[in-house]
Amino acid sequence: MPTDPTKWRHPGGKLREQGADTLSEAELLAVLISSGTKGRPAEGIAQDLLERFGSLARLANQPLEALLSIKGLGDVKILRIAAALEIARRAASEIIREKEEQTK
Repeated sequence: MPTDPTKWRHPGGKLREQGADTLSEAELLAVLISSGTKGRPAEGIAQDLLERFGSLARLANQPLEALLSIKGLGDVKILRIAAALEIARRAASEIIREKEEQTK
């Protein structure tokens, strides 16, 4: 039974109920970040990341140390983000490779 979306306190609830494609980039990052810090929700930290680096693509090309400058991100959260971006990169490469093989 779906829950009332106005009661979600974290984008994870929205993801579960409506699917990943309904989330903004900041909401998706907030799911990876999981919890925020005192006075700073995960979504605010995610928005800081996007404002600092400009896009998910630019974020994906940053060294891990560059992410440490974002208040509220520590090693575990940075590693989660890096792992998710690498999974996305590998999945995209595999899709491209499969499409190229189909056109040969």
